[in-house]
Amino acid sequence: MNSIQRKINTEFSRISTADDVLAGQDLTGTTALVTGGYSGLGYEISRSLSSVGARVVVLARRPEQARSEVADLPGIEVRACDLSDPSSVRSCAREILESRITPDIIICNAGVMACPELRVGSGWESQFAINHLGHFVLVNLLVPAMPANGSRVVAVSSAGHFLSGVRWDDIHFRNGYDRWLAYGQAKTANALFAVQLASAGASRGITAFSVHPGSILTPLQRHFSASEKHDLGWTTSNGDAVPGFKTPSQGAATTVWAATAPILADHSGAYLQDCNIADVAQTDDMSVGGVKPWATDRDDARRLWALSAEMTGVDAFGRR
Repeated sequence: MNSIQRKINTEFSRISTADDVLAGQDLTGTTALVTGGYSGLGYEISRSLSSVGARVVVLARRPEQARSEVADLPGIEVRACDLSDPSSVRSCAREILESRITPDIIICNAGVMACPELRVGSGWESQFAINHLGHFVLVNLLVPAMPANGSRVVAVSSAGHFLSGVRWDDIHFRNGYDRWLAYGQAKTANALFAVQLASAGASRGITAFSVHPGSILTPLQRHFSASEKHDLGWTTSNGDAVPGFKTPSQGAATTVWAATAPILADHSGAYLQDCNIADVAQTDDMSVGGVKPWATDRDDARRLWALSAEMTGVDAFGRR
């Protein structure tokens, strides 16, 4: 059994909200970067962090829309960052470095889910590129700006990682595209990224976690029709979320807990669920959750990091 993946005593649960997790905290003086922090879970993450004093920098593919969405929230600014475009990610990172922003927290939240086949960057499969490679480049380029006294990176993964480990022989689905396997691989990559960042970044005071937020209806499911959502068992005949789905604020809770909870300081690299460290999955039931061994394998985490560095030409801890 993976020694990292063992539950700890926590006062929160699967029904806790982001506001519950942050109650009584004062994050004045803390800066958090949140990719996609203006829609769905991202909005709730940004809102809750800003409500307790954090400076939140939302990184957005559509910055004008993002500014409109977060206009009512205090302490939030928006910068352009298209995770599908390596030059946009590099430009965003350069602006942050030049602005002398020091991110105490980076939340890799933005992503796509089971979308139609699309190639981006150097012919990369889009879900792997957006969900993983874009965040890989962003975080690595921002390592020099992270405070020397410690910072946290949270990668939003999913129980979708149950669907596939990393397909080492065909990562970009050149031999036939399957949108669900591509999503599963991307979510496994999110978890493995946190595992290796926890190891590589330890000497710089960086801790890292991956998170399964739970099942929530958000714009993430925009590639599914109402009938498809119903057929998949996500919605009732009225289009409402089925029992067991979380609200967006409940879905954001584990992410903000990962970003702020002192109790996690000695558990860097863990995969989290329901405001706790997840157990190793004993079944294939994604509704129960847990984490599959392929999403926390340290050898695979190192392998993925090296491959990602080769693809992007970026590595804060080695190759540049």
